[in-house]
Amino acid sequence: MRPRRAGRFLNAIPWISRDLKGVTLMTKPLKQPASPALNDDIGEQARLALYRTQVVIREAEQRAFDLFLQNLVKGTSHLSLGQEAVAAGFAVAMQPGDLSFCTYRGHAHTLARGTPVEKVLGELMGRDNGLMRGKGGSMHLTSEPHGVMGSYAIIGAHLPIACGAAWRAQYKGHKDVSVCFFGDGTTNIGAFHEALNFAAVWKLPVVFVCENNLYMEYTPIGDVTAVEHPAAGRAASYGLEPIIVDGQDADEVYRVAQKALARARAGEGPSLIECKTYRYSGHSRADPAKYRPEGELDRWKQRDPILIYRERLKQFGIADEVVAAIDAEIRNLVDDATERCKAAPPPPLDIIATDVYADGGWAWRN
Repeated sequence: MRPRRAGRFLNAIPWISRDLKGVTLMTKPLKQPASPALNDDIGEQARLALYRTQVVIREAEQRAFDLFLQNLVKGTSHLSLGQEAVAAGFAVAMQPGDLSFCTYRGHAHTLARGTPVEKVLGELMGRDNGLMRGKGGSMHLTSEPHGVMGSYAIIGAHLPIACGAAWRAQYKGHKDVSVCFFGDGTTNIGAFHEALNFAAVWKLPVVFVCENNLYMEYTPIGDVTAVEHPAAGRAASYGLEPIIVDGQDADEVYRVAQKALARARAGEGPSLIECKTYRYSGHSRADPAKYRPEGELDRWKQRDPILIYRERLKQFGIADEVVAAIDAEIRNLVDDATERCKAAPPPPLDIIATDVYADGGWAWRN
């Protein structure tokens, strides 16, 4: 067995500060000064939205895990437990009309854009009340009304598609921005480099977001990648600023998202952002994640994004009762959605061949 690259985990864990020449670091320790004068640029309304979004994702995905164990989720599922701050930070910063492009680990981003929990759980359970009436399943969540333009099961396939959506906006003079989320393993796929080059050359309004959770499917990204930071380390090759953000801190993600979205909307071109985060479960429900070093999961859970954010709300004077009310509201919402999904029927057989192919002719293409 080839020895693992020394320092890989130290380099990837965001609470260890390092000076990196040419890399924009936006990382912070958990314990911060409690003065509201520090980083009070977000405001209470946005902070409550960030917290609520993270809790919706956590409760809904935990429920999906429970339903899988009850054999009620059809097929496998890829959870984002532990990565909620990335989805929440970007979704709250995005505007109506902005577009999200996700991977098969897309539940979090779909929920973060406002898609009802019932629609997501219904789809995972293969019920007629699901987003695609139970025909798409966990890896293909799509909700065009909420700007969720698909979850893609082919690694890297959606990066060029996000470029296409951004090129349409540029060509038509629209102000929407495409935000494309992908895992660290995608950075070693050809489509990643092709999409970045294309977006940079044409200065497209697209933001590429790498959710670096240290692992591809089962392989540590550091073992098979020539640069220390798989996304940020390649940014300069396309004339882009290397940006690394603490993916466990929703405030930090929100701030960097705001800047990147504003840049794209102003016609200044794409951004590439690497969010350092961690998935609590294995690659999928079929993966027990035995390959992780002992104690690594526990260390990352010390920086759980929701625990961080509860502490943040306290620092800014938001009462415990307010936080508890949000938690209770979301638990009830997920409970109600679960019961409705359990009671919903499977999709009827007469829709099995619908929405699988479309040819609108020249009018559609133009």
